[in-house]
Formats: sequence, structure tokens, C-alpha cells
Amino acid sequence: MPDAPDELRVAAYFDFAAHPFEHEALFHRAGVETVVDALGQIAPYCAEWLAAQHGPACRVERIDGVAVHVEAGAVFQPGRVFGGGRPGRIIVGAGAVVRGGEYDVAAGDVHIGAGASVWGAWIAGPALIGCGTEIRPGAYLRGGVIIGRNDVIRGELKNAVVMDNAQFPHPSYLGDSICGYGSHFGNQATAANVNVFGGHGTIKITVNGRRIDLGRRKVGIILGDYAQVGCNAVSDPGTFLRPRTIVYPLTRINSGVYGPGEVLKNKPMEHGVIERARLRDE
Repeated sequence: MPDAPDELRVAAYFDFAAHPFEHEALFHRAGVETVVDALGQIAPYCAEWLAAQHGPACRVERIDGVAVHVEAGAVFQPGRVFGGGRPGRIIVGAGAVVRGGEYDVAAGDVHIGAGASVWGAWIAGPALIGCGTEIRPGAYLRGGVIIGRNDVIRGELKNAVVMDNAQFPHPSYLGDSICGYGSHFGNQATAANVNVFGGHGTIKITVNGRRIDLGRRKVGIILGDYAQVGCNAVSDPGTFLRPRTIVYPLTRINSGVYGPGEVLKNKPMEHGVIERARLRDE
């Protein structure tokens, strides 16, 4: 994104010196100057990282044509595995436990880190799941997903990054989004990622009075380190919360940049939050 403001730069959201991230290289790929640029690199980064994993020296099972590498002490008892005709792989790290659920490697491989637990989830590749992370029953990972270490995940994720020690433990939606260290989504929180009228154009936001075209039709939410979104809150496409910014429950957040270190809440009794207008025929 040429001439991007500092408010959209990667360093405005994530402190990798304080909180090292295994997949920090995503943000150093060619052409990545802003957090928005990184969204377009998630899937290719996953594919390249997975291709570099040659598979541990361990037993290899074959399920419906898919090679499953199971490291020492790991348990892999899936409900179903789909290969889609490609020679896909699932790598299960040492001590990880996978029980139930469905695993689709038709579009990319799946890597489950050491000590992780996955119970009754749907996971489509490419997907990288960090060590010690808990994927709870009902989680729906739709591909192009990078999940860090020691996270808790329950919701629906697509083309998204969640860094270490983050908590997304309840039903929620996170698409075309990046979430930093220690970030959190409350129950039923939703990050809209496409315009409600169909999303035919690219997402645009205003930063410091300047209108900026983000160059993508889909942009969800960017959460800086320790940012939080409360239960049943909804964010517009193109919402950017810098570190330690907190959204109260039941809040609707307009697109734009907030924080760092702010608290956002709706106060309907004082200000009102509903505007009524006629729907215009197009």
C-alpha cells in the first residue's frame, strides 16, 4: 500500500521483540508494508511453510490417500479425512491429541503443533496450529489460518492469524483478520469483513482526515497486542484496534483506527445509536 500512514504499519500493532511469534516472517515478505498487505500473504506463506516441513521421523498412517505423520506420544483419531485427490498431509506433533472432527486437505496441508488438543473441529488446510493450543468442539477453520501457541479457539476463522496466548474460546467469526499477542474475543463477537451491500468495491477508511483505499474487498479486524472485543460486539469491515484497546460488550464499532489504550462503548441512553432511513432502490 503506497504512502500508507503509520497507523496501518505492522509495528503499530505487534511488538515482536516483547512477544516473539513463530510466524513473524509473514510480516517480512516482499510487499508487506502494512497489516493489510499481510492479509494477502497468509495463504502463500502457509503453503511455503508447510512445504518446508519434511515430516518428522515417526509413524505414517494413510487415511483416504492422505499421509498422516504422528509424532511420539500423539493421538490421532479423526472422524473423517478428505484429500480431494491431492497428496495432502497432516502432521501431528509430539503429545498432541486429536479426537473426532473432520480434516480437509484438498487445498492445503494441516500442521498441529506439539501438545495441542483438537476436539470435534472442522479444519481445512492450509492451517498451522501452534504448540499447546486448544481447539474446542465446534471450531470451524476454513483454510489460510495461522494459530499461535497456547491459544484457545472455538469460533469460525478464515484467512486469519491469531498470535500466541490469545483467547477466542466461544462462538465468534473472524475472517480476513490478524490478532496480536494476548488478544481476546468474547462470546458471539463478530468481525464483519465485507460491505453489507455486497462488497463489490474495496474497503475504504478514514485515517487522520485522509480517505484511504485499503485495496481489498474483504478486510475484517486487526487487533493489536492485548486488544479485546466484548461479547456480542460487532465491528465494521476495516476496523483497526491498536494495542490494549478494549471494546465493551454490545458495541458496534465503525470502521477506522482506534487506540492505543482506549476503551470503546456505546452509550444509547446519552447519545443514541439507531438511525432510521428509507431503503433506496438502486
